[in-house]
Amino acid sequence: MSRKTYTKEEIRRIIQEEDVKFIRLQFVDILGSLKNVAITVDQLEKALNNEVVFDGSSIAGFVREEESDMVIHPDLSTFNIFPWRPHQGKVARLICDIYKMDGTPFEGDPRGILKKAVQEAREMGFELHLGPEFEFFLFYTDENGHPTTVTHDKAGYFDLGPIDLGENVRRDMVLTLEQMGFEIEASHHEEAHGQHEIDFTSSSALQAADDIITFKLAVKVIAQKHGLHATFMPKPIFGINGSGMHCNLALLDLEGNNLFYDKKDDYNLSQTAYYFMGGLLEHIKAVTAITNPTVNSYKRLVPGFEAPTYIGWSRVNTAPLIRIPIVNNQNQVIELRSPDPSCNPYLAMAAIIKAGLEGIKKQIMPPKIKGPGVIGTVDEIEDLDRHLPSNLKEALVELSNDTIIKEALGDAYKSFEKAKMIEWRNYSSQVHEWEIGEYISKY
Repeated sequence: MSRKTYTKEEIRRIIQEEDVKFIRLQFVDILGSLKNVAITVDQLEKALNNEVVFDGSSIAGFVREEESDMVIHPDLSTFNIFPWRPHQGKVARLICDIYKMDGTPFEGDPRGILKKAVQEAREMGFELHLGPEFEFFLFYTDENGHPTTVTHDKAGYFDLGPIDLGENVRRDMVLTLEQMGFEIEASHHEEAHGQHEIDFTSSSALQAADDIITFKLAVKVIAQKHGLHATFMPKPIFGINGSGMHCNLALLDLEGNNLFYDKKDDYNLSQTAYYFMGGLLEHIKAVTAITNPTVNSYKRLVPGFEAPTYIGWSRVNTAPLIRIPIVNNQNQVIELRSPDPSCNPYLAMAAIIKAGLEGIKKQIMPPKIKGPGVIGTVDEIEDLDRHLPSNLKEALVELSNDTIIKEALGDAYKSFEKAKMIEWRNYSSQVHEWEIGEYISKY
């Protein structure tokens, strides 16, 4: 998605020419949920002058009631008009940074946290780029418009119409995203019934995170227009594949050269790529708490459903945590396959950057490659030390013991941990259908 640097005057002109009547000032909370303060065009000048104040005490992970006032600072480069709104009285948006009343950045703002990680990378001469591969499900809704778990179709991998009933929905999604400036690389039906994938081109970490929250909003809105519900829940149905958000990562120098590529290497990987990958694998258990942040995330990370569980890497095998695509040019990337679309993209990218930079600083080499065989022998499955956490609590414990990844989250760590431990306790205290089926007659 190309991003233009707008001036205040350009935004004023576009708003007038396009008959924009409302502006949504968007940001995300600590859980990655999209929030906004909606203003009329009459309040535009206040927004452009960073004068819009809101109460942050009710936003997850933000501040206490006694210090609740927060100030919104719009990033003018994120200005966009929603193509799905009316042609008259249009609605535009600006993604914003959150500041305190004293004019300093709010330390718990996820976007600000990613900015710090990006700045640390730049000080080392690096810029991380991300190209995400998004999977999601389309479900029917009931008579009240609430989502069901009845899939929209019974199609499979790369199927097409008429069996792929989502073909027209994906087309509308892609066209809408392109209107918003996205460059879509591919879209297709995925393995599971009702499951779809849309991939867009890579960009810098901050822009990619902004694009991810925009993408999720657009997909949900277009699905709703078709009478469907799009969900980015990692594992909505037992017994079939879950949805991931594979991250194709490339490290560039400040002139835009790919630092992961070396044609002299057997895998076309540079020493920098190996170190970055080594740091990522070294800290991946803690990173997983951020990239897979829900109880449901770990229902996806189980053997047999094309999701990684083993901490390793491979070039020809699609099962491991990190896959090295066969690319014999400057487009070399490493594909991290564990993240899922329920994550807060700002925090996830901050954690990934921090882990990779630590690998470069300490020259951490990844474990030896496992070769072309399928990863997942009995011995490896029993070696729990080389596997991702099996549930959210395990991941949170790993995070609590990793000073590097906690440092990446900064002041947001305590809020994130508190919110997620509450989630875990709520889940653990519930009586689930499996327990009823397993125990009610037996005991």
